[in-house]
Amino acid sequence: MIQRIQTIYLFLALIVTLVLPFIFPLWIMKDGSDYYFMQNQFYVILLGLSTTLSLLSIVSYKKRQNQFVIGRLNIILNLILLGLFVYRSLNLSGETQVVSEKGIGMFLPILAIVLLVLANKAIKKDEDLVKSVDRLR
Repeated sequence: MIQRIQTIYLFLALIVTLVLPFIFPLWIMKDGSDYYFMQNQFYVILLGLSTTLSLLSIVSYKKRQNQFVIGRLNIILNLILLGLFVYRSLNLSGETQVVSEKGIGMFLPILAIVLLVLANKAIKKDEDLVKSVDRLR
């Protein structure tokens, strides 16, 4: 399980969606306070669901097809989250009364998507290898 490269990618995606949002703020308010994802209930639900899907994908290592589908769903979920961040960013563009600076936390779904795509590519490669060996038997 852990020796497979897709498990490493999925574990890194789990870290990106579980730990890093607590460290990096989404944006910085005008008064200097940080705005984290926990201050918006919708962001908490989406990041929690993404974390759960990553963990579920790691645990279902024996069922590569299910792992691949869970990875695709997680990519779609992170794309939705990224879209919400971009929409919020465009609404907060420039110097407003509330938001002073956009944070690095808004780009975490991009990193998660890249890791999930690499994991799905490795899962597909494993599945093709198993199918080719089954043909030879």
